[in-house]
Formats: sequence, C-alpha cells, structure tokens
Amino acid sequence: MLRRPAGVGAGVWILLLVASAIVSSFWTPHDPFATNPYAAWQGPSAAHLFGTDSIGRDIFSYVFAATRTTLIVSVLAGALASLVGIGLAALGSLTARWVREGTAVLLDILIAFPVILIAMLLSSILGGSLGVVIASVGIGFGVNIARVSRGEVRRVRGTDYVLAARASGLSSPGVLMRHILPNVAPVFIVQLSLAMATSILSEAGLSYLGYGASASTASWGRLLNDLQVYIAIHPGSVVWPGAAITLSVLAFNLLGDALREATDPQLRRGRRRS
Repeated sequence: MLRRPAGVGAGVWILLLVASAIVSSFWTPHDPFATNPYAAWQGPSAAHLFGTDSIGRDIFSYVFAATRTTLIVSVLAGALASLVGIGLAALGSLTARWVREGTAVLLDILIAFPVILIAMLLSSILGGSLGVVIASVGIGFGVNIARVSRGEVRRVRGTDYVLAARASGLSSPGVLMRHILPNVAPVFIVQLSLAMATSILSEAGLSYLGYGASASTASWGRLLNDLQVYIAIHPGSVVWPGAAITLSVLAFNLLGDALREATDPQLRRGRRRS
C-alpha cells in the first residue's frame, strides 16, 4: 500500500480526520454554534479561516467540530455493517441447505432497498437521529458485505484443511473462528473501508435532507442545508463542507482500493510482472 501515492494520501487524510475529531472534542477556535449577526458573511481571515455564515457562525470551527460526528457515524456504521455482513455470510454458507437458500432470498430482498430509503423509513417511525443513520447504513451495507463475502466463505469452506477440521469434530462456530474468518479477513477489511465511505456520504445526505443529525449536532450535511439558500450570493461558503465530504469519501474509497491491491495475491502477481 505504501507504494501507491493515492493510498498514502488517503491514509494521511484519514489520520488528519482522526486528529481533528480528537482535538475538536475539547478545543475549537470558536464555539461552533455561537452566533453573531454583526459578523455575518465575513470573508476568510486570520480570525475566521473559512469566514462566517449568515448568522455569524465560524465556518471553520463548525466544519472542524463536525469531523467528530462524521467519524463516530462512520466507525459505528462500519462496525455494524461488518457484524451484519459476517453474520449473514456465515449463515448463508455454514448452515443447513434450507437456511442457506432462505438467507440468499433474504439478501436479494434486502439489497433492493437503498440505504437512503431505509433511513427515511426508520426516521419516520423513530425520528431523525444519528442512531437511525448508523442503523440504516450498517444494515444496508452489511447486506452488500454479505453478498460479496458469501462466495469467498464458500470457497474457504471447501478447502482440505476446513474439511479436515470438520472431520475431526470441530463445530461450525469453531471452524468459522479458527479457519474461515482469518482467511476471508482481507475481503472484510476492504469492504469495511467502503462501508465507512458510504456512511460518511449517507450521513451527510440524510442530515442535508433533515433525517440525520439534529440542530444541536455539528454535521457537514446540515451545514450544507443551512447554506444552500445563499449559494447564489455566497457560493464560496459551501465549498468547505462540500470539500470535507468529498475528500473524506474519496480517501476511504482509495484506502479500500489500496488494501484490495495489498491483500489480493493475483493483483500482487500482476504488479510484479508489470
């Protein structure tokens, strides 16, 4: 992965996000929610690096603080997606035939529902919150992980050492934990990075639509929603949250590509030949 400049750049950006999330939990240049009508629409300066918005909030402080929200959602949604994906992949590969067939049908049904639709449905029932975003992305992308991983789980399940472990009396959970998961871990790791990218984009989109973060929570998507009515007269104001979303999603996608190349033997062999 270190041989790929894009992968290195993605890693650096993600480290900056993590550092920003940690620092913003106890310090920001200004209160991200403090308003000052007399300071509205000030341009970038030493006092306000990204300028101020229509109610005088410091845009840099708000974007800085929203990093914490983004990472919390992406990490928790990614973890939930991994659990759902691993569980469904194992259920669809290591159980009785009727359970495997039922799981395949369930996956085909669930994958037909977009994450945004699931989130909007849950929000209408439970109310908009970050928990709804995490659950929606976790379940929605977990189904994708299960579909991608199911074939790999089946391949490993048919190898000689797994068959020997089964013949020796090792239980299905034991086979899963000792032999299958370690061998399909690279697939899960790559899918996890993609799930985190999806969660960032979904959180921003849902918050923009009013189904995600509440007004008391800093969010890049909510800031875009607040600034959209002024885009014609102050187009530069939306650049900062938009750039943060774009670069973060791109970073996790590039990280996924780099991890895939680093863990896929066929890609490594192809790179050596070239």
